[in-house]
Amino acid sequence: MPYNEVQYLEAKLILRPNHFTSRKSFFDFAKVMRRPAAAAGVDFDGDGFADEPLQIREVLFMDTPDFRLYNNAFILRRRIPYFEGFPIGDPEIVFKFRHPDIQKAAEMDVRPNIRGDFRIKFKAEALPLKDRLGGIRMLYSHNVEFGLSAMQEGDRTSLDTIVSILPALSSLKRKPGERLDMVSDTIVEEILQDIGSLDFGGGVTAVPNVALWRTRGDHRPLIGEFAFQIKFKRREDLNEQAMRRAEAFFLGLQDEAKDWISLGATKTGVVYRLKGNPPHAHE
Repeated sequence: MPYNEVQYLEAKLILRPNHFTSRKSFFDFAKVMRRPAAAAGVDFDGDGFADEPLQIREVLFMDTPDFRLYNNAFILRRRIPYFEGFPIGDPEIVFKFRHPDIQKAAEMDVRPNIRGDFRIKFKAEALPLKDRLGGIRMLYSHNVEFGLSAMQEGDRTSLDTIVSILPALSSLKRKPGERLDMVSDTIVEEILQDIGSLDFGGGVTAVPNVALWRTRGDHRPLIGEFAFQIKFKRREDLNEQAMRRAEAFFLGLQDEAKDWISLGATKTGVVYRLKGNPPHAHE
């Protein structure tokens, strides 16, 4: 049983999508960041990022009709990156167990039963409190990523097939012949822009980004997100003062961006609720 250590700290603010109507509007959020960054002693530099290209990905979620995966804290999605309007590379399967209990998340064995390579990530995700700004709640996400081509040929929507590839799901109750469907019959188009760099001191840095999720086809805006991620090998590698600055910045940004923030939401949760049938969430 693997007990992977947390090696990523990701801070997220879920944003109302109405602010994002153009590429320039992504950089409007960079202006919002400047005052809380300065107040927290964090160096924010946006030079050169205006020329960085937009990143576009197609994202879709798979689950049983009664959302059995999500209701048990599992998320299964497929991502396809695009470059200059065309899909590139092998579509990526991302399977995660996300839970507020770090021990439960750590103990979940997400390793896939495939012949190809895969990559495990264990992340701590910081979000605002569900009901008010000015606080932090944590979710822990134990992920595995691998290429779609690593999955065996056959019926990839069969729940039995998926369980054979992802044994972590074997604890779910299931009946013969059950299948997975595309959640909310929706393909999401993710538009993401890096907007600068953050230096918290002590060698701790991050590249913040802003993303918009919208439905493919009718381009309906769903939700936005601001995020930055700090990667480290060991918890001891993180400078304590730098981490205090990161926390102060994240709390100050919540106040500065209060008119942008959508409380109590996650991007995944928004997609699951599109058809008006909300699942029970662990988030």
